[in-house]
Amino acid sequence: MAAARQAEAEIAAGRWRGALHGVPIGLKDLFNTAGVVTTNGSRIFKDTVPAADAVVTARLKEAGAVIVGKNNMHEFAFGSTTNNPHFGTCRNAWNQEHIPGGSSGGSGAAVAARLCFMSMGSDTGGSIRSPACLNGIVGFKPTYGLVSRRGVFPLSWSLDHAGPLARTVRDGALILQVIAGHDPADPSSASSPIPDYGAALDGNVRGLRVGVPREYFFARSSEEVETLVRTAIRTLEGLAATIVEVSLPHVDLAPMAGMTIISVEAAEVHASWLRTRPADYGADVRPRLQAGALFSGGEYTRAQRIRALMQKEFREAMTRADVLVMPNNAIPAPRIDQAMIPVRGKEVWVMALMPRLTIAHNLTGAPALTVPCGFAASGLPVGLQIVGRPFEDATVLRVGHAYEQATDWHRRRPG
Repeated sequence: MAAARQAEAEIAAGRWRGALHGVPIGLKDLFNTAGVVTTNGSRIFKDTVPAADAVVTARLKEAGAVIVGKNNMHEFAFGSTTNNPHFGTCRNAWNQEHIPGGSSGGSGAAVAARLCFMSMGSDTGGSIRSPACLNGIVGFKPTYGLVSRRGVFPLSWSLDHAGPLARTVRDGALILQVIAGHDPADPSSASSPIPDYGAALDGNVRGLRVGVPREYFFARSSEEVETLVRTAIRTLEGLAATIVEVSLPHVDLAPMAGMTIISVEAAEVHASWLRTRPADYGADVRPRLQAGALFSGGEYTRAQRIRALMQKEFREAMTRADVLVMPNNAIPAPRIDQAMIPVRGKEVWVMALMPRLTIAHNLTGAPALTVPCGFAASGLPVGLQIVGRPFEDATVLRVGHAYEQATDWHRRRPG
């Protein structure tokens, strides 16, 4: 409230800092906040008060945003349900018997429920896009290195991204404008020119080549999700985009390679606590972290070789298309108590299903956006995923905005 009063006084005095001045914003609870507890969704950090803000936190504050709270998350960002054993189960904004996704589940639910204007999340295998998709809002994973991760607790240093969850693509673009930019103290931060992301949202996709992958993404989605996403693609075609088929022959290897890399790198982050404080981890996260320490150097190397193959095949596909489109999640949000779920006649583990269609784009580091594209018969949201070339984030946002303006899914809100 004090920050809101300060913003009000500054705006009244003519000292307007920009589009986010006075806007209420939430943070996934792994972004450091000076003087405010940052738990990382864990018991180990439940009383930890950082001395300094994360770079993203500082940039939002400098833009005049009002940080209204820290959002619940899957413990240490290592999971897809946000069933947190230490801080409570997070629930989907559309149906509280269903998960909000993860690991940024609290951020997705809070934005969808209008508890804040937007929230920051992190994405290692889909953890911004999946909660956005399952809660019927916009989630954007920027190009790897575009947004500093300094002061953001790591899950996997080579796959982690930070980005916004918002109600509209334009809102996401406004936030990206503030948080993007080189951070010389972050070794993964890229030194790349920052365009005017809002100016790119002209609604025009005429002649833009929209690639639809031949393999994997639709075959691994439910029939209901496939129908809604293909309808969304026809909407883009109706806006005079050119639809082309592309091939990503080995994309089915992405989940295995991605989870190997995440597990190994996460086990390294947690090595000392796993030795000294194993009982302080939740029952689902601890065994996965411990398993990460059992991978061999050869297995990690093979995963990185598959990653290089993913990047090569992605670059080749993008010679034929300006963006790729596909489902974001294979199914709408499952129930909180649901461990297995049927997809095209096969029972699939929910934790493996959530990153199934998103993790490939962490391996490539490409910008990836989810926008709502309809609702399942259950009343739960479904999302369209739009992916572009690295550092062509503005093009991805442009396509998402054009689709959004041609539909009204983003205007719907939970009852």
